[in-house]
Amino acid sequence: MTLGSHQRSVGKSQVHITPRWIIDKLGPFDLDPCAAKIRPWNCASVNWCGIPTTNGLEEDWYGFVWLNPPFNRYEVGQWIAKLAEHNNGIALLHARTEAAWFEPCWRHAKSILFMADRIKFCMPSGAEQPANSGAPPVLVAFGDLAAGRLRRSRIPGFLVTQWSMQDATP
Repeated sequence: MTLGSHQRSVGKSQVHITPRWIIDKLGPFDLDPCAAKIRPWNCASVNWCGIPTTNGLEEDWYGFVWLNPPFNRYEVGQWIAKLAEHNNGIALLHARTEAAWFEPCWRHAKSILFMADRIKFCMPSGAEQPANSGAPPVLVAFGDLAAGRLRRSRIPGFLVTQWSMQDATP
């Protein structure tokens, strides 16, 4: 199944390591609840790598969280809902604003930065992936601290800080 004309919604790998420059501009972070098992750098002071170690969806989160969740349409919503409930962190997501899993962003985020350019995720070696992410990226801030860091980051794009929810049903 595809999301558009050429992007796959469930790829061969769910490991998309955050480029170091994003962490440098937004960090430091206390917790990365879904870190890659093999990674060239830590995105937070504590990095949970999933089963068989620590499953970030089942644990209590603490501190300022970095979230680059698996981009699997069957899982991503659970990660975003958990960050929205935690209300203290930043998520790197695809701008799939029409998807049901994006709804917690609209309902609970303090700000959303629609990045000006698509990014290239990194491989476990630290080298960039050969192609860009295939979808426009957004950084979603949950909580005041996160919103402040997005505002001060100077990452190119459009920072949205206010919106209203409307019932679109006739």
